[in-house]
Amino acid sequence: MNKTIIAERFSKAIATYPREANVQRQIADKMIRLLKKYILSPCPKVIEFGCGTGVYSRMLLRTLRPEELLLNDLCPEMRYCCEDLLKEKQVSFLSGDAETIPFPDKSTLITSCSALQWFESPENFFKRCNTLLHSQGYFAFSTFGKKNMKEIRELTGTGLPYRSKEELEAALSPHFDILYSEEELILLSFENPMKVLYHLKQTGVNSLSAHSSFYPKQKRQAWTRRDLQYFCERYTQEFTQGTSVSLTYHPIYIIAKKKKV
Repeated sequence: MNKTIIAERFSKAIATYPREANVQRQIADKMIRLLKKYILSPCPKVIEFGCGTGVYSRMLLRTLRPEELLLNDLCPEMRYCCEDLLKEKQVSFLSGDAETIPFPDKSTLITSCSALQWFESPENFFKRCNTLLHSQGYFAFSTFGKKNMKEIRELTGTGLPYRSKEELEAALSPHFDILYSEEELILLSFENPMKVLYHLKQTGVNSLSAHSSFYPKQKRQAWTRRDLQYFCERYTQEFTQGTSVSLTYHPIYIIAKKKKV
């Protein structure tokens, strides 16, 4: 997974992400409702990794009223999207890869919304988060499961290495007690496949890499206009519902607490 390309795509989508990321906002709303059930406010020390443009961050600040809120994102440019948040004395920003950069320890909550699917090794990160939390700390996140954007994967053979809810639970269990776990499917409708591709580009979630195509891996090359036309034709044939085509999101929500030693 090329983190440089990922950062570039999300940076380019900064202006359009808030308008297009309706599913991510819906997921963030649900995460906040879940956190309110399990975590007391004010929450002393919170780390949010993969904060993006700050949709979830603003909800965290308003709902949990943390004494310290550290925002992290792979893209340094996201700092400018969070300028209103950074005016608050308890909020700070740290850019870099959450899998490798140093985070403060003794945190009360480490959380994220719609970011973990971009990690090389969520399993290693779970272990690391366990060491960063204090003895009564929480780890809460949403990510996406194996059916996420299944339409794109079925047509192109490309996509992220999504984990199932069961795989995530198994990786968490040595380090955390799982308090809540849920998955759901959210179907979006678009006028045509080109609108689907536009939506993905505007949110930075471009599943079609520069070398994705309908050819075997050893023959992959950049898409041609004919490839694009073929993609749209097949998408319409396979995924038309009524007068529109579908795109599937598969969010997974998990609230966990550090295991007692």
